[in-house]
Amino acid sequence: MSDSWYERTVLPYLLDFSCGMKPIRKQRMKVIPQASGRVLEIGIGTGLNLPFYDPGRIKSIVGVDPGMQMHRLALKRSIAAGLKIELMGVSAERLPVADASFETVVSTYTLCTIPDPVAALKELRRALVPGGRLLFSEHGRAPDENVLKWQTRLQPYWMKVAGGCRMDRDIPALLAEAGFKAKVESRYIPGPKVLSFHYWGEAVAA
Repeated sequence: MSDSWYERTVLPYLLDFSCGMKPIRKQRMKVIPQASGRVLEIGIGTGLNLPFYDPGRIKSIVGVDPGMQMHRLALKRSIAAGLKIELMGVSAERLPVADASFETVVSTYTLCTIPDPVAALKELRRALVPGGRLLFSEHGRAPDENVLKWQTRLQPYWMKVAGGCRMDRDIPALLAEAGFKAKVESRYIPGPKVLSFHYWGEAVAA
């Protein structure tokens, strides 16, 4: 079984299932309905956020994800949600969008897998209009030393089966390094502790 076969045929459905579980859906519901205007969503994947957008608040949605094998499911969900979306098969570190062209940018369960998350966040800041908002919900670095040790131990194995996902990224630190001022909430949600410490909220350019 080659990695390419796994990533092409198995991983999209594995991610769709795991990222669509009830505790994760509840996290999405905390941030996605706040989106408005022209929206850029990075790591749109299979479109799991699409049912939570408020169509009355949205002018347009551009979804970015290099995993083009997942675009078909995203398009299917966009039709079900009554939303028209444009999909781009690119990575978020270099976005082919104009400066100051979106009122809202969205990142959910994405910063864990992007190879250079600070570069991606700087691109999101560039894409936002003055006063525009980044809405985010991400899992990441646990505050408890014992949990963090297990995140570190399991990381090399987890990355191989989870599309490069990192358990231990410090989301508030990444936002600050990329030039954002963030309102962040955090706590464990139901699930394995190594994967369930969550950060969510909104951020604007500092």
